[in-house]
Amino acid sequence: MSKNNVGISGFGFYLPPYRVDLEQWSKWTDNDWSKIHAVVGDSFRMCGPEQGVYTLAANAVLRLIENYDLDPSRIKFLGLGTESSIDNSAGAIIVKGIVNQALGDSPLPRDCEVPEFKHACLGGVYGMKAALRYLCTDAQPGDQAIVVCSDIAEYARGSTGEQTQGAGAIAMLLEANPRLAKIDLTRSGSASDYRGADFRKPFIRFLDQKPRINAKIQDLPVFNGKYSTTCYVDEVLHAMRNMFERHEEGSHRVLEKFHSVFMHRPYRRMPETGWAMSHLLSLALGSEQSRLELEDYCKLADVAMVDMVQEMTASPDIHSLTEQGTVDQDVYPLTMQVLRAYRKTSAYRDVVSNKMSLGSDLMMHVGNIYSGALFGWMAAGFEDAVGRHVSLDNQEILAIGYGSGDAAEVIPMEVVHDWQEAASKIHFAESFEPKVDLSQEQYEKLHDDGDPGPLEFRPAKAFVIDHVGENDRQDFTDTGIEYYKYLD
Repeated sequence: MSKNNVGISGFGFYLPPYRVDLEQWSKWTDNDWSKIHAVVGDSFRMCGPEQGVYTLAANAVLRLIENYDLDPSRIKFLGLGTESSIDNSAGAIIVKGIVNQALGDSPLPRDCEVPEFKHACLGGVYGMKAALRYLCTDAQPGDQAIVVCSDIAEYARGSTGEQTQGAGAIAMLLEANPRLAKIDLTRSGSASDYRGADFRKPFIRFLDQKPRINAKIQDLPVFNGKYSTTCYVDEVLHAMRNMFERHEEGSHRVLEKFHSVFMHRPYRRMPETGWAMSHLLSLALGSEQSRLELEDYCKLADVAMVDMVQEMTASPDIHSLTEQGTVDQDVYPLTMQVLRAYRKTSAYRDVVSNKMSLGSDLMMHVGNIYSGALFGWMAAGFEDAVGRHVSLDNQEILAIGYGSGDAAEVIPMEVVHDWQEAASKIHFAESFEPKVDLSQEQYEKLHDDGDPGPLEFRPAKAFVIDHVGENDRQDFTDTGIEYYKYLD
């Protein structure tokens, strides 16, 4: 199978119904709504007592199968990207088992591979790359792959991350002769570097926790906000440089040709910063004309261009900041100063805002879904392009993934001809319904206790947790194991 003719053919998206309106949350917590809206978004979702990371994933996979009328027997690879696993032994096989309950006599086949991928928010991208490699090596003609990204982002109430919570899952169909976008991994860029206390989830956090309803425990991360932003920017820049090395065009011409850009999106402002910094890097490494453009921005910021370029193209030892206790240090102060000046120019609107516009408004209602954030934005972008009659035939788009800890992937894709038919089956916006807007009391109870109290709502056409095992007999044990059912 040609490695140049595989890619994405469809998406299936699922959001749990329980919604927190960030304007109301701002009132509850005495935060500035205008700032929250500009930096974060409009709302986020939460899992209810009857939901978990595997039911979210199964719901997304089933929607993908139904949206595209797939033959389950052709699906020979089911990968799960997540950092919210609650089972240290199994993962994607659980999702397969849940989905097969609804598929009945036409299940996912026994010879379907079921790997799980974990690297913070980059697990889904690694899953996608593995699926594409499978299609190019092991697959038989007609075989298909599904990668589902499912995550639950929880942060302590009162923390700096509280407004960036979320829950959801997105499944993508990958195959030969793709119907949305072709992907050639030989043209992509990668970067990774250990960063210590960037964003972690050590098991010790679970000690002394009393399980909530359905045996759930809180998966609150250990994180350092400003340091994490530094890591994000630094790793994206290194992955971008790696991609530049794989293209014959100059760095600036490489970025110029992309019609649209989609990035890992924990909240609204972060990807804007990452893409803008990438553009400044392309100017620094580009032609004489590119460097003249960069010099104009440097003059606006009163920064010497030679100093800014030296700073941006260096490889700072960011991990040492944790050892020195200086995680609040700004590693790119001159570049950030130039970026602030660049934001005020018309070029910023053309290069940054416009290229990131597809699907951006829809993503304001999604919240942070970790490994699913990048692909959720791509799905929203394709649906938005159909609605706005944007011509994407044979256009190149760029996907930029990131996972704390610390790694990034920059992957060019080419939209195929007649992509609209496959895009029209995504039904991204329809996934916002049903929704149940939580009151302050319901939000706090669901967050802290796992149970919002009585709600006039019952899930339908969805997988839920039926009960959790409590048997600890000599002849049979299932303590903590979830059992699922499909509500038709």
